[in-house]
Amino acid sequence: MTYSETIDYLYAQLPVFHRVGAKAIKPGLGNILQFCAYLGNPHEQFKSIHVGGTNGKGSSSHMLAAVLQSAGYKTGLYTSPHLKSFTERIRIDGLPVPEEEVGSFVMKHRAFIEDLKPSFFEVTVALAFDYFARQKVDIAVIEVGLGGRLDSTNIITPLVSLITNIGWDHSDILGDSLSKIAYEKAGIIKPGVPVVISERDPETEDVFQQKAEEGESPILFASDGVFTISDLGVSASGRRVLVNNRDGMESPLPLHIGLLGSYQLKNVAGVLTVLDALKNYFVISQIAIETGLAGVVELTGLKGRWQILQQNPTVICDTAHNEPGLRSVLESLQSVPHRKLHLVVGFVKDKDLSKVIRLFPIDAAYYFCQPDIPRALEASHLAEDFRALGYSGTVIEDVNQALQAALQQAEPEDCILVTGSTYVVAELNQL
Repeated sequence: MTYSETIDYLYAQLPVFHRVGAKAIKPGLGNILQFCAYLGNPHEQFKSIHVGGTNGKGSSSHMLAAVLQSAGYKTGLYTSPHLKSFTERIRIDGLPVPEEEVGSFVMKHRAFIEDLKPSFFEVTVALAFDYFARQKVDIAVIEVGLGGRLDSTNIITPLVSLITNIGWDHSDILGDSLSKIAYEKAGIIKPGVPVVISERDPETEDVFQQKAEEGESPILFASDGVFTISDLGVSASGRRVLVNNRDGMESPLPLHIGLLGSYQLKNVAGVLTVLDALKNYFVISQIAIETGLAGVVELTGLKGRWQILQQNPTVICDTAHNEPGLRSVLESLQSVPHRKLHLVVGFVKDKDLSKVIRLFPIDAAYYFCQPDIPRALEASHLAEDFRALGYSGTVIEDVNQALQAALQQAEPEDCILVTGSTYVVAELNQL
């Protein structure tokens, strides 16, 4: 079975969330526990960091992995979903899992997979854990897929857990209040294992405090000033920040972050707090932190987070797809000089757009598109939702054709943003 045949087989045989949504989820940890027991419990054979939250968990995971790589440790990184290739989900020292490893794993365990009937995500997690164990990584950064409590990644016992923030997303699955969503995210907090919360929120902090107290887990809120991050602005290659109040620091430390969005400031505070919590297990020098954060894109292959695709006009893509994520991205646009804003937007069906549409500026030019997946919200329906609130724009279903239309209309001093869904960004030819 070739790699392409293997991926086709997995898509055909197993329910895939990005294609069909909530019905792809198999609640509970029974399948992944059974799968990993069959594999010899690979998740118990390497150290790990567990990263959850509504937004920022992907960027934070990549930053942690980049720093650990720069410190000289063999570092696994598991994230989801992928943008271009399935192999992006599983990396060691920034290199995607070889295609032949994917094919070999599925062929070797095909009979078990067909008997167990796991979800696509469960197979992916089992493959990642097995690969990291066989490759003997020093540590792996594991990003939660959805929620936390019942997520397939939640069978690990990490050295430290990180929860980036809580916002409105997947409320049909995780709950209809922020406290309910926080309860699901807090499920990754393990007894006795330190947990870092990147942002303190009065609506959710009690949920985390209670869960931490139950398990006697040390809890740290990064926003409380363990590290105070000051923004020094952006350059062509990233964002400059100043770190204050670090233990033993005689003067503020300047850092260069290879990610541009202003929302990364909150993520950096959480990342630095996690790295500080790891000091009893790993030697992480200041140079490793500086090198890792500056080179996060090159070291880990991160794409789609406030990524500038070209200049004159400026074209930016971002995978933001929910209210808090889009709010942050649109706020970041204020720091980008431009004459007129063009927005290429597309969403999936299961998003509550009532809280999202009004975040967008009314005077921008809109190009409504849709990703080529069954879950996509039809571009014509998206246009109707926007027009009902006074917005105007053009319906161009194909993502790349929509971008080309924006480029044809834009002047050199304009800005074009492509956003609304991971799957919209994934289809960009320029990525």
